[in-house]
Amino acid sequence: MFITVMLMGLAMRALNDGISSTNAILNGPSSWPLISSTVLLSYWSVAGSAVVLYDWVLTLRQEIELIWNQRWSLMTVLYLIIRYIGIPFSVVNSLPSITVISLTDLGVSGNILIYTINGTNVVIPAMLSVIMIARLHAMYQGSRMMLIFLVVIFLVVNIICAVIMAIVLEHSVGEELTASGAYMCDFQYGGDVQLLIGMIWAFNSGWQVLTLCLSIWVAAKYFYNFRRLGLSTGSTIRDCFRVLIKSHVLYFASFVCVSCLQSGLLSPELENSTSTGAQILYGALQILVDVQMFVLGPRLILSVRGYHAQLVTNSDAATSMNSIVFQERVYVPTSSIV
Repeated sequence: MFITVMLMGLAMRALNDGISSTNAILNGPSSWPLISSTVLLSYWSVAGSAVVLYDWVLTLRQEIELIWNQRWSLMTVLYLIIRYIGIPFSVVNSLPSITVISLTDLGVSGNILIYTINGTNVVIPAMLSVIMIARLHAMYQGSRMMLIFLVVIFLVVNIICAVIMAIVLEHSVGEELTASGAYMCDFQYGGDVQLLIGMIWAFNSGWQVLTLCLSIWVAAKYFYNFRRLGLSTGSTIRDCFRVLIKSHVLYFASFVCVSCLQSGLLSPELENSTSTGAQILYGALQILVDVQMFVLGPRLILSVRGYHAQLVTNSDAATSMNSIVFQERVYVPTSSIV
């Protein structure tokens, strides 16, 4: 996920390779393309923040009923961390492209900003992966072998990605750049950044494909067995699996869109381009990353809890769901409306 900031830095580096000092200053017509592209990118950054904030307002009622009014669990903690880091993070993530704000005046150095953004972009996806593991563990009826398998793969993928990120950040420098009176943050990356980005993309893609395939496989198996055996409780479980698969597919679709944009922006033609088309792609990538982590991520929990609450309200059949809702008990008032 931290690939987004690296791509922005690579694009800006093409215009100021000769500048290496902190608070570097550029003047003249040569800086105008950089200013124009940064201003355009700032619009997308603000749009991403607005989307995250709008989704929070939109789901606040559900959040109060399904999160705050329930007994706390691991899923509750993960939801609150992801949701309430997302709002300030989307604001911080937009600071490098807001040309009217000086980071020096705010007391924030470029290095602090780059570590904050990239660190968050590693921790949040790891938390989302824990949610996926909990969902799959429940879908596989609490299988210990499946849990061990998923945890091992999760640890391997995230440890490798964290090590790669540490290597990249060790050779990275963030500095404030002043171009014709406009402020912006320039990220400089050393080493073979493209190779490291490709490795992280490959590991993350492999993990996402694995979780999706496991989800579809167990859902297909249950649908087949229910149809073949004609189980009386089949409709309830089928509805539950539909909710799980729907939210998972939406999350995976967002990941595919992000991955396609990231791989496309690594091309030499777009990597060093400040054209309007390239900046639109950078902006779309930034919004999609915010949506994937801070909109669709929390909804992975809200969707299941919302379905369970509706089931409790409408019938007494909710007892058949106890093994599927993250292996935890959810207390929902019978008068609640989802």
